[in-house]
Amino acid sequence: MTRVSESLHLARAMLRDVVPYPTERMPCEADLSDNTNLFGAPPAALRELAISGRDEVARYPGVYTRRLREALAEYAGVRPDEVVTGCGSDDVIDSAIRAFAEPGESLAFSDPTFSMIPVFARVNGVVPIAVPFTDSLDIDPDALLATQARVIYICSPNNPTGVAPSHTAVDRVIAHAPGLVIVDEAYAEFAGGGRVGEAPRFGRLLVTRTLSKAFGMAGLRVGYGTGSAELVREVEKVRGPYKENGPGERAAACALREDVQWMRELVAHAIDIRERFAAALRDRGFLPVPSAANFVLVPVEDAALMGSIMRKDGIAVRPYAALRGIGDTLRITVGPWPVMERVLDALCAARDHVRARVGEARP
Repeated sequence: MTRVSESLHLARAMLRDVVPYPTERMPCEADLSDNTNLFGAPPAALRELAISGRDEVARYPGVYTRRLREALAEYAGVRPDEVVTGCGSDDVIDSAIRAFAEPGESLAFSDPTFSMIPVFARVNGVVPIAVPFTDSLDIDPDALLATQARVIYICSPNNPTGVAPSHTAVDRVIAHAPGLVIVDEAYAEFAGGGRVGEAPRFGRLLVTRTLSKAFGMAGLRVGYGTGSAELVREVEKVRGPYKENGPGERAAACALREDVQWMRELVAHAIDIRERFAAALRDRGFLPVPSAANFVLVPVEDAALMGSIMRKDGIAVRPYAALRGIGDTLRITVGPWPVMERVLDALCAARDHVRARVGEARP
């Protein structure tokens, strides 16, 4: 037995078909593939990072990030003990699955959604159950509840479709779920509203958010969740200490206290560009999915080929092949309008190339 095959033999069986998250990030003139903030980072966060002291870098950060939790609690409208932080919101989601689902139990989610959810389920020994969206791309609450899953995950607005689930559908899931309900609000600032402030009122609800999107701090990897104090303590048991770096915690806390208005103005600008971009797509014959996030999902004829052609033109987007109920698509992050004009030109050129190739292939 070779060393490689021996390693595979030792690995847990549930992990053998798990595909690692895509890591290709070749330099590109305009990267619109990961839904980060293309308009810049919060001024207060940049100021704090610039003055981070040597001692802060050399020492561990606060065990449970008291300073950051207090700032997040103020922003979310909850108590500090109703906030749990993590290395991105995906860290909070992963920890919550581990805290509330025994190995062999199940996690239900609407498909397609955040690609890491079935991975988090499997690595925690939990069985993922994919449930189709309705024809209108809303969640199907009765189908989710029928799984009797120990954890139900809802992305609001959903990634990659950009569609926000209806309030009544989410209410029904929360009211009747047999276990934990996770509502992932990574893009909520672009949709308005959200449940981050009301989560502690429900014993089974955890609402997660991130500072990677609207707040423009993806490189600092700061995420959080809100829920009842009892629920938060259970997540913290498995999350562990020292999940955020010290300078990042300081920068994030300052941005939350000083740059909220900056963020809101940026979000309003991004929404205006999103709608302008969607209208321009329709004028050019595309049929984008209506979005409540900072990206637009565009059905296309050959996502892999079009994505490859656009990358050669200096523009990175995220291709999806055969999304359930939709087909091939490109997910395109919203950025400054001059960048979106370049995207439109590259997208049309890629479509023309694909159609010409199809025409040549016909007898």
